[in-house]
Amino acid sequence: MNTINAKPYPYSLPDKAPALIIIDMQRDFVETGGFGSALGNDVTLLTKVIPVIEKLLRVYRRLNLPVIHTREAHQADLSDCPPSKRRRGNCSIKIGDPGPMGRLLIDGEPGNNIVPALQPLEGEYDIAKPGKGAFYATPLHDILKQQGITHLIFAGVTTEVCVQTTMREANDRGFECLLVEDATESYFPEFKQATLDMITAQGAIVGWTATSEQVIQAIEKTYG
Repeated sequence: MNTINAKPYPYSLPDKAPALIIIDMQRDFVETGGFGSALGNDVTLLTKVIPVIEKLLRVYRRLNLPVIHTREAHQADLSDCPPSKRRRGNCSIKIGDPGPMGRLLIDGEPGNNIVPALQPLEGEYDIAKPGKGAFYATPLHDILKQQGITHLIFAGVTTEVCVQTTMREANDRGFECLLVEDATESYFPEFKQATLDMITAQGAIVGWTATSEQVIQAIEKTYG
């Protein structure tokens, strides 16, 4: 069995390739004028992972392996957005309010689209999720089970919020999870490092981490 040279120890690759799950690479979080910048964050910290995720995507697409994109998105009437979530943030505009790229975090608005460089292709899943985790109120678990997928490779933003939440949800459901270290980012670099440490602590209590180069090398060798 092939492995990825990961932390805290090698990550075994199964016969059925792991799905690549790209979390929330949407304009609302990555571009100026979106929800991320409305909260006062420096969104340029997140843009640097785009070319890394592009590399992962190219390999997965060339090998015809499963790709799943997620977006944090709410219905236009906000019926799936708890009032407590909308109230938080202490910023001038809230979820659902109009912004430079349309209503913030609303499915179908321009800012809720995935950044152009990572746009989903036909055959790839594009899942709108109303929570931080990608399993809550979405078909993700059923999609993975129907395809017999047991292992997940994660990329996207932000490391300590939507990425970590989804990894913990997946771990509780029995999936073997690996986070690509240079394909994830946070508005707070120290939060990213803390999350990587928490994931791999106590013998991969949540999962594994590895670099994109280590992941690509092993995926090409195993499924190429």
